[in-house]
Amino acid sequence: MSKKQINEADQIEPELDSEIEEEFDEDEVEDGMLQDVRVLIVDDEKDVLDSITVAFESEGALTLPAMDGDEAVRICEEDPPDLVILDMMLPKRSGFLALEKIKGKEDSPIVIMVTANEGKRHQAYGESLGVDAYMLKPVPLALLLKKAVELLDAKDEAEELLDDA
Repeated sequence: MSKKQINEADQIEPELDSEIEEEFDEDEVEDGMLQDVRVLIVDDEKDVLDSITVAFESEGALTLPAMDGDEAVRICEEDPPDLVILDMMLPKRSGFLALEKIKGKEDSPIVIMVTANEGKRHQAYGESLGVDAYMLKPVPLALLLKKAVELLDAKDEAEELLDDA
């Protein structure tokens, strides 16, 4: 394992730092807040993939791992998940190229891109391709979980409004 991988794995922790704790109200979070939500987690660094997987499974999510962009696209085409956590820098097919394929359908999953790239142009490009959230590594796992719940809840509310119309 490289020094970079160790540092990133150490920084992606379920613990919240004090600054984020102030923004994050634990009373808003319920146990099993992602019960039976299908989540595809795409990252080529095994430690990062494993950390995110454990965090989401602890909240009841059903997780699918992928370590490259081609595998992520294949999974989304065969049996689309509810949510995709997508790294930008991936082997075989970049996160952007995977995003084009994943978000190119009417009933596409929610996609949260997680990357160490702080460039505003990259974020703008991801948004133009339909990414639902763009988060910078290292992302505290509790914050990633909270964003996932917010996006899933918003999608559910929008679908209910359409059903009632």
